[in-house]
Formats: sequence, C-alpha cells, structure tokens
Amino acid sequence: MSDILIRAEAVTKVFTTRRGIVEALKDFSLEVHRGEVVCLVGASGCGKTTALNLMAGFLAPTTGRIVLEGREIHGIEPRCGMIFQSYALFPWMSVLENVSFGPRLRGVPRAERQARARRWLERTGLAEFQAAYPGELSGGMSQRVALCRALANEPEVLLCDEPFAALDAMTRQVLQEELLRVVQLSGQTVVFITHSIDEALILSDRVVVMSARPGRVRATYDNDLPRPRHLDVQLTERFLELKRQVWSLVEEEVGRALSMAASKAGH
Repeated sequence: MSDILIRAEAVTKVFTTRRGIVEALKDFSLEVHRGEVVCLVGASGCGKTTALNLMAGFLAPTTGRIVLEGREIHGIEPRCGMIFQSYALFPWMSVLENVSFGPRLRGVPRAERQARARRWLERTGLAEFQAAYPGELSGGMSQRVALCRALANEPEVLLCDEPFAALDAMTRQVLQEELLRVVQLSGQTVVFITHSIDEALILSDRVVVMSARPGRVRATYDNDLPRPRHLDVQLTERFLELKRQVWSLVEEEVGRALSMAASKAGH
C-alpha cells in the first residue's frame, strides 16, 4: 500500500464570474502522506479553500486531477471529513444526533453509530452535553462537536478550513491542543488551512506556502519540532527559526498579491 494518501496532480481551477475569468489555482501539485498533518498557508485569495474543496469533491478541477488512495475523486467524497470555520451543526438535532449523523447516512446500525459518537464526545470532554442542542453551546464547544462529527464518520483524511479562526485566543489554543491529542491518539491524516503561522507550526508535520493567485505550491517546510507537541513549543528557538523562514516567504507572496491588486485597480 502506498504511503501517499491524497495527491493533487497539476491541478488548475478556473471560475467564470461576472467580472470575467478567475484562475484560482494553476499547476497545483501536492502529496499528503498517511498519518501526516499538512498545513496550507498563504495570502488571502491564493486558492487555499479552493484546493480543499477540490479534495473534498465539492468542486471539480478544470485540468489535472485529485487522487485519494489510488482512485480519482469524482463528486463529493465520503472518504473525506470536512470542518468549516462556521460550525455547520444542525440546530434541530442534539449533540449526539449531530455527531452520529454521518454514520447514520452510511447505514451504520443505531447502536454502533451512537457508541461511536459517545466515544468521541468522551474523548473531547463533551459526554455530559450529548443531549444538548447547538444553540445551548459556546463557540468552542460547537467546534468540538463539529470535530467529533467529522471523526465519527471515520474519514481517510480530515479537511479543515480555518476551523478555529473565529474563536477567541484562549479557546483556539485549547482546540489546537485537542486536535493534537486526537491526531496522536488516532493517527488521523489532516489537511489544515490557516492564516496563522504559529498555528501551522504547532499542528503540522509540513507547512506548505502557496503563491499569490493563481495558487500553486511555492515552498514546503518540514516541521521537525518534536512530538508529542504542546503549546509551549512556541518558546523554543527552533520554533522561532521556522516561523522566520515561513513568514519571510508568506510576506513576499502577500506583497505580490497586494501589488497585483493595486495594478488591476489602476487599470
């Protein structure tokens, strides 16, 4: 069995909008290995979310292809779990019903899917809230439920689109620790989008810097910070060294994006 779980092969994605043709990605190629956490960073509008939506099968490439476990992705991919910045929980369902919803759609028997849901709720400290409804939860708790819901479906790869961005700093740190613990416990493969270089270095095995639009992989940094990893790793010299390297390139791409935007505005 190949160690490569998901692979983007020379993917280009073009959108037709009222303002004309937008090339979001061009020759985007990336390999994600089984059990690896890969974080994508880059300037706003560089195609990070487009890349994730292609992996999930929500979008189809204009050219190129996305392959998961040797099979090209066509249409919404049940082997991928998705966590969004908005919690996307069903407000009319209890926490337990939300978490067991995916296995229910896949035909998992009631007792098994509820046991699976309860197991993840216990692991994330939410067992006592299984009968609660999303409107009764804080933002951090809601995002933990969203994480449980994705994991209860036992995805091959977990796709995270800035899931902690809307949370306050302390809650964000708690959930970073939570995700680290889940990855250590389960060996889950994760592709994670973030605007925070600190977050990328805390979570990832590799940091991928994307170019300004059209997005492609500009550089990849192996993250050799030791695991198990805790938030105090941010105080180490190696963390600061990696942060300087990544930020230098991200800053360059942000500058390019701003320059291109100013040039278009001038026309």
